[in-house]
Amino acid sequence: MKQEKRSSRKNFLVYIGVAGTLLWATVTGTYATNGYFSHGYGLRYKALAGAGVALHLSPMAAATNPAAMAFVGHRYDVSVSIFNPNREYTVKGAPSGFPGTFGLAPGKVESGNDVFVIPSLAANWPLNEDETISVGVSIYGNGGMNTDYGTKTFFGSSPTGVDLAQIFVSPTISFIVGERHAFGIMPILAFQTFEARGLQAFGNFSSDPANLTNNNHNNSVGFGLRVGYLGQVLDFLSVGASVQSKVYMDKFDDYAGLFSDQGDFDVPVSWVAGFALDFVAFTFAFDVQQMLYSDINSVGNPLNLAQISPVLQDGMTPNPSFNPLGNNESSGFGWDDMTVFKFGLQLQTGGGWTWRTGYSFGDQPIPSSEVLFNILAPGVMQQHLTFGFSRAVGERDINFALMRAFSESVTGPNPFEVPGQQTIELKMDQWEVGFGVSF
Repeated sequence: MKQEKRSSRKNFLVYIGVAGTLLWATVTGTYATNGYFSHGYGLRYKALAGAGVALHLSPMAAATNPAAMAFVGHRYDVSVSIFNPNREYTVKGAPSGFPGTFGLAPGKVESGNDVFVIPSLAANWPLNEDETISVGVSIYGNGGMNTDYGTKTFFGSSPTGVDLAQIFVSPTISFIVGERHAFGIMPILAFQTFEARGLQAFGNFSSDPANLTNNNHNNSVGFGLRVGYLGQVLDFLSVGASVQSKVYMDKFDDYAGLFSDQGDFDVPVSWVAGFALDFVAFTFAFDVQQMLYSDINSVGNPLNLAQISPVLQDGMTPNPSFNPLGNNESSGFGWDDMTVFKFGLQLQTGGGWTWRTGYSFGDQPIPSSEVLFNILAPGVMQQHLTFGFSRAVGERDINFALMRAFSESVTGPNPFEVPGQQTIELKMDQWEVGFGVSF
């Protein structure tokens, strides 16, 4: 039996390597649900709109709360999702043509590349006879700063777009204390890749125009940590919480003239807390999650017109406050911190069937004053409605999840134009469907 378990672990680690390579190849430019964080990780949690920090539903629980792995047991989880984000922007008002302005061509432009295939997988193994200590590993991804406009949006020499993906490979150790309480620690090894195209028009606003755009994909690696707690405080009530540190990433050297602090693009701090109530066959879950985007200069710094122009409004006098793109504390995408409220309901109906649904609502991360740069990254999603089920088949469970992110838009002025001359509307909606197996 022990030999079978060792063989199973060895085989799964091979699968992890293969799937990690596949995930790296396919996840590029996907998730843009809660900013650029996914609405949930693992199909069972996705079907609950990402709620479940106080539940232990599958080995993918580690991505939300590593403490939950202490109660998962010896399990594997493999899934694949098809993700369909629909992104567009609309410019109203003709360019003024005045010196020093930066007008856009009026009309609606839709982004291409709107279907992605996203695998994920995880495993967990108890280490001792009474299963109070467990180790696991998970592979999952974030992304969402992805657009592919088949037009010269910013009057560059190529079609405009950006492409960001983040992959996390995370081992976990978790342990049970006093039968009903657990703690977990998850080191995070992160990989990310980024590409920008068609931003030549911003060359005069950059500290390093050669490393601003059209430099193909640039990769970086980094490290962070997530810790969590899960406890059953009453027979019908469980509570959970976890926090993820900032994930410190290598700089994007090839885009040191675009991102603040010479290409710095760390993953922000995030935290989640919640509870779950069990009533016979029903389970209700509620989570609150926050992503601190404003702490990452490249993401959170607003577009500062007083600094970004090299000359004053007369078009001749040098601007003493000039702080071009790529410099320390330079302009970014202007995203606010995002707080998300998640509600999930699970029902077991017998015969091996478990049904799930959920709803989440989050703050809008993109202020109306920041629409110009966010043509590149229109992460405007706020509401998600989800549905899913699991069906036990022998020792395996077949899992399904469906997500609909309702159409959202943000409208604001073109800050580089004459006041009132042009408005820009960012608009987006999403679908996602996933299939997988737990065993």
